[in-house]
Amino acid sequence: MPRFSVIVPAYQVQAYLHECLESVLSQSCPDLELIVVDDCSPDACGAIIDEFAARDARVHPVHLPENVGLGRARNAGVAHASGDYLLFLDSDDTLTPDALRSIADRLKETGDPDVLVFDYARTYWTGEAIRNQASLQLTEQGPAPFRLEDRPGLLRLLMVAWNKAYRREFVEEKGFAFPPGYYEDTPWTYPVLMTAESIATLDRVCVHYRQRRQGSILRTTSERHFDVFEQYDRMFAFLEERPELARWRPVLFRRMVHHLAIVYSRRDRLPPGSRADFMRRARAHYRRYRTRGAPVPLRARVQHALIRFGLHRTYRTLQLVSALHRGVARTTGELLRGLRSAALRLHYRVQRCLPLRADRAVFTAYDGRGHSCNPGALESAFRDLAPHIRTAWVARPEHHHTIPPGTRRLVPGTTAYWTALARSAYLVSNTAFDHRLVKRRGQTLIQTGQGTPLGHIGLDLQERPAAARGRDFARLLKGVDQWDYVLSANRHTTLTHERVHPGRYTTLEYGCPRNDVFRTATEADVARLRASLGIPEGTVAILYAPTHRDYRRSQRHTLDLQRIVRRLGPRFLVLARAHHAYDAPLTSTCGRVVDVSDHPSVESLCLASDALVTDYSSLMFDYANLDRPIVIHADDWEAYEAARGTYFDLRSFPPGAVARGEDELIDIFATGHWRGSRSAQLRSAFRERFCTYDDGRAAERVVRRVVLGESELPPVVPLDERRPVPSAAASLVREPLATVPQPAVVVDSL
Repeated sequence: MPRFSVIVPAYQVQAYLHECLESVLSQSCPDLELIVVDDCSPDACGAIIDEFAARDARVHPVHLPENVGLGRARNAGVAHASGDYLLFLDSDDTLTPDALRSIADRLKETGDPDVLVFDYARTYWTGEAIRNQASLQLTEQGPAPFRLEDRPGLLRLLMVAWNKAYRREFVEEKGFAFPPGYYEDTPWTYPVLMTAESIATLDRVCVHYRQRRQGSILRTTSERHFDVFEQYDRMFAFLEERPELARWRPVLFRRMVHHLAIVYSRRDRLPPGSRADFMRRARAHYRRYRTRGAPVPLRARVQHALIRFGLHRTYRTLQLVSALHRGVARTTGELLRGLRSAALRLHYRVQRCLPLRADRAVFTAYDGRGHSCNPGALESAFRDLAPHIRTAWVARPEHHHTIPPGTRRLVPGTTAYWTALARSAYLVSNTAFDHRLVKRRGQTLIQTGQGTPLGHIGLDLQERPAAARGRDFARLLKGVDQWDYVLSANRHTTLTHERVHPGRYTTLEYGCPRNDVFRTATEADVARLRASLGIPEGTVAILYAPTHRDYRRSQRHTLDLQRIVRRLGPRFLVLARAHHAYDAPLTSTCGRVVDVSDHPSVESLCLASDALVTDYSSLMFDYANLDRPIVIHADDWEAYEAARGTYFDLRSFPPGAVARGEDELIDIFATGHWRGSRSAQLRSAFRERFCTYDDGRAAERVVRRVVLGESELPPVVPLDERRPVPSAAASLVREPLATVPQPAVVVDSL
């Protein structure tokens, strides 16, 4: 008996079926059967299903003699199921990597509940993935399993069958089955949740819900959308037969009204001329199932009133007025934006005619993010060493809280912003300056860069279209011609920059200013940072910081962080940080996995951690200054190399152990190789090559040279004379974790 029976009904999805089935069969939890139901599809679905069945014995094909619809096709799959748990997956959707393993682990943790509810993300043809907005309802905090009355907020989730795992014996005992027609999930999901004796949640995206441009049932104009009335008839009949569930009637009534309003208001569902009839039936259902005394939320009262009285024309008039208002607002907004842009251009021209202010400096990082990176370290050094210079920081309003007191806050695109660009003597950034910037005589532009490059940058991207993504190289070189100084952390960075960013600037090979804090921080600083992040004493904190992928449009990480911390045991904790290119968390905070993507300082996270796990991020070059363990997770090196290109083979010259997959990564930590002698040797060679100048005084050298005009600068402290910053895990034992089974793998770098 398999643990899971995954049921996939298929009808006219030949373009998506391969990906769907592969996402199931490639799961790291192989204890499953895949029941694929060919709903008499007229395309190649049947042949594709048979191909998969011939290739993998876990695939069980079911060919229906006639088309019966999604609900009855699922019923046919259930009839052939033998697994402990049932999962439904639509044939154009996919399971995320390691989803079944996470579901299996959570089922075991919660004592095999009747229903496990997990999360999903909508994926668009553009590559964008957006997590369910109601994911807070899936928190794993609190007792589990539970009943629906303990967590009624679960009814706010999308009422679909494919975001849950169902205990098969529970389904058979209660006799649940999908009805015919559209919206078949409604009379399945509500009864299941209302009658389940035990429910648990999994706060993890397990399904990618594909948003197709065309072909979706819910975006098909059809009279069959009237099936929604019959589905709610079935639901209220279900409640009538079970008086003990009467308390759910007001909730179901409000959900019905909301659902009917959605179907009515969507332009692509009801055929022309049928809306009045739909509204009449909606009014009849409202009056039939209305529960007196049940309060209606304030924001839903207009919607309830329109349906209660069947005000079809009023509803349509309000829709038209709303659409007209949006159109007028859009046109007015475009006109105002055009006028504002013209006014700002004129303002900037006028400001460029006024004298420069020699005591002003403007800083920015990552195109308007908060006070961080090399510009952040330089801004602090300006205030300490050149207090006569007034500093300003350009950032979007949501990042203003990161800007220290005493530094002026500027919002990109405002009059104050253009005034500062026109009249400040010093301009400092780690990305390209605003392309509309006109450099004035007497202005000094400092390009700090973003660290030591591993992947190709600058002109080297001309042959890498996936990484270049339409970059304007002529504009790039125009910007380079405005640079006066470029900072460099090492000889590798210097040689690379001068070739891929050819210009007349001066290279300051002084080290990375953002790394100065690694030399100046104390044990007390580290303890304070760990306490602020909630890291328990005696815990090994692993900072996981993957870089972005040029060959993917959306954020992706291939590690199941929850599984890793479970395998490594209670003394390990993971701090997960997304790359700054993604304005979204890397994962959700749960237990010993903490998402720190919104933390303003990656340097603080480095100080607070005991080891770094990354793939190809330049953060490894900075972290090496701490002389703490680094583990490289290089599971897609070939793809990354093909898309971006690299300046050296990281696998041949790594800063520590190299893992080619999740199990190898677990093995490296479980056996202690992450902090072993071989890893220390690799890290030492890496530091000798890339950390020569990072002695804690890089920012000071820049300010003394560029601002104060000094020629005698502080000498560089040799690597072997630098004071180390102790790791909080230095006193932890080094023995392997005996409770972790060791996979039979060989790690190249060990």
